[in-house]
Amino acid sequence: MHKTWLFFAQLVTAAVLLLAALLALDRLFPGLLPYSDTAIVPREAVRLSATPPVSGFAEAAARSLPSVVNIYTAKQVRNPRQPLMDDPAFRRRFGLGEDNRTQSVSNLGSGVIVSPDGYILTNHHVIEAADEIQIALPDGRNLPAELVGTDPDTDLAVLRVRATGLNAITFAQPDSLRIGDIVLAIGNPFGVGQTVTMGIVSGLNRSHLGINTFENFIQTDAAINPGNSGGALVDTEGRLVGINTAIFSRSGGNQGIGFAIPVSLARQVMQQIIAHGSVTRGWVGIEVQDITPEVADSFNLAGSAGALITGVLRGGPADRAGIRPGDVLTSVNEKPVADSASLLNLIAALPPGQTATLGLIRRQKAMQITVKVERRPLMRRAQEQD
Repeated sequence: MHKTWLFFAQLVTAAVLLLAALLALDRLFPGLLPYSDTAIVPREAVRLSATPPVSGFAEAAARSLPSVVNIYTAKQVRNPRQPLMDDPAFRRRFGLGEDNRTQSVSNLGSGVIVSPDGYILTNHHVIEAADEIQIALPDGRNLPAELVGTDPDTDLAVLRVRATGLNAITFAQPDSLRIGDIVLAIGNPFGVGQTVTMGIVSGLNRSHLGINTFENFIQTDAAINPGNSGGALVDTEGRLVGINTAIFSRSGGNQGIGFAIPVSLARQVMQQIIAHGSVTRGWVGIEVQDITPEVADSFNLAGSAGALITGVLRGGPADRAGIRPGDVLTSVNEKPVADSASLLNLIAALPPGQTATLGLIRRQKAMQITVKVERRPLMRRAQEQD
């Protein structure tokens, strides 16, 4: 019995010594024991370690910066004075000499090189009424520019400088943008020089803003300030997705809402200006408005799709075809009309000289009328005739 108890005591002592040795080794080599608490990794730590690093946009900026130029314009204006100052005899009698009542007024903006041989795309309002246009290239050269053509209805213009081998920007695919995409705005705000700002696309197909006659804006929160007009809005690959045009502001500074003309519209207008010096659009001589729920109710319409004709130009194409105020236009050549902006774009796309079939509702009766399309005259505001 004594021997058995002694053996048991020695066995327990050996086990304790072995356990102590293992614990000592685990301290030196963490994770040796299968149930060590050091083997437990918190979920948060795993998630944080797997987060990819945030990359910059230096490569996109480097691709597009050489294609964005600064535009400086000047025009001569007369200082208002007394009417007698316009009389040459009065000026001679009192020895007033030559009439030097003019002064130079400067403006600045931005532009985008769209071809290696010197074509530059910008906003119409940047060069409007300018007597002199100067282009500052990214390489430091300053060159005079000539106006190729302008389109006030979309606020676009094309300039040209006498130079070759310029860095033309790459155009993105039309309608490739999505809400939430990151974009960079490049221009010359406040004349401080080339500047790059970043934001996201916060809206697409913005219209009814009263900025241009034809509106289909990209909305972005990338900082756009005075002087950015005509500059480039590019994607993260440095490809042109829009021409920066306007900001929404109560103070004159950036407040996080900017608007750019999408590349699809800019390319179309640019190509027509380069080929013909102007843009040709269809016109039928009507004034329209959107169909509100109140209008739909008063006209007993099933929905708000379409555009209500509020005026018809006497002697115009629509008048000759028999279209009347109060008609509701629902389609153009079987393409549905969503609202007044949709109708404006559908009619503008019609070739002048050809006929078009307009679907309309008159006193709850659907009908179709054929009208001969004419060329749209120059108009400056969206509320004018379509």
